[in-house]
Amino acid sequence: MTTTKKSAMEFIKTPGWLDWYANPSRPAFEVPPGAVDAHCHVFGPGAKFPYAPERKYTPCDASKEQLFALRDRLGFARNVVVQATCHGADNRAMVDALMHSGGNARGVATVRRDVTDRELRDMHAAGVRGVRFNFVRRLVDFTPKKELLEIAARVAPMGWHVVIYFEAVDLPELWDFFTALPTTVVVDHMGRPDVSLPVDGPQFELFVKFMREHANVWSKVSCPERLSMTGPKALNGERNAYHDVVPFASRIVEAFPDRILWGTDWPHPNLKDHMPDDGLLVDFIPHIATTPALQKKLLVDNPMRLYWPEQG
Repeated sequence: MTTTKKSAMEFIKTPGWLDWYANPSRPAFEVPPGAVDAHCHVFGPGAKFPYAPERKYTPCDASKEQLFALRDRLGFARNVVVQATCHGADNRAMVDALMHSGGNARGVATVRRDVTDRELRDMHAAGVRGVRFNFVRRLVDFTPKKELLEIAARVAPMGWHVVIYFEAVDLPELWDFFTALPTTVVVDHMGRPDVSLPVDGPQFELFVKFMREHANVWSKVSCPERLSMTGPKALNGERNAYHDVVPFASRIVEAFPDRILWGTDWPHPNLKDHMPDDGLLVDFIPHIATTPALQKKLLVDNPMRLYWPEQG
C-alpha cells in the first residue's frame, strides 16, 4: 500500500510485511460492558501525518476511523492508543485519534528530552497518560538511560506511567533501570518470553519475580500472535489458537489479577508470517482469564483505574 503526501513524498510499505486483517470475524467471546482495548496503534495516514525519517519500518496506513470501527465490531467501548515507533516522537496522529474519540480513548506518547512543559500539558489535556520506552533493538536506536530517567521524573507528577517494551533475554541487563523508574511501569506483552521454554523455567521465572518484587509493575498479556510457535492453528476444532502462549499469560493473570491489561495490538506492525484475525485474538481472552471476575479486571477495572481514574 502506498500513500502520497501532497509534496509528492511517498511512503512505500516495507516489503514483505502484511496489511492488517481486513474482515475480522465477530468473536464468540462477548467482552464485558465497558471493555478497553488497552494496546493499539494508528499509522498515518502518511499523507496527513508523515512517518518519521528515522523509522525502522514503513507500515500500511491505519486510520483512527478504521480503529474505531474495529473497536465497535469486537464489542469494546474504549481504546488506549500507543505511539508507534514509525512515527518517532511526532505524536500528532495518536493525539488526533484521542481528540476525535469522544473521550473514549487515552494515549501513550513517545517524547524526547527536549519536550516542553507546555507540550506535556497539551498532551495530557488531549488524553495522554503515559510515555513509552522501547528497548527492542531492531525497532529503535538506543536512548541513554539518563535521558529516559529525566523524562520519567518529569511525567511522574502528572500521574503518567511508563510503558516498557523489551525482550526477555534483556531483562537482566535492564532490571536496575526498570526498578529505578519513579512511576507505575507497564510491560508490553509480558516482556516477550520465549514460549518454547518452560513456563516455570529460569527466563519466565525472572519476569514473575520482577512483578512479584515490584508492586508498581503491571503487564499486558497481549500479542500471542507475536509469541506463539504454533501460530493460529486451532485444537479440536475450537477457537483456541496460540495455545502455547496460554500457560504464560494465564500464569500472570492468576498471580497478578489487579495489574494486568489486554489489547489487540491492531494493526499488528512488522508481521510477516501471518496477520491475525482480531476476532480470534478476542477469543484468546477466556483461555487466559477463565472467570468473569478475572475478565472484568483484565478488560474493565484495571484499564479504567490506570487511564480513567477520574471516572471511578
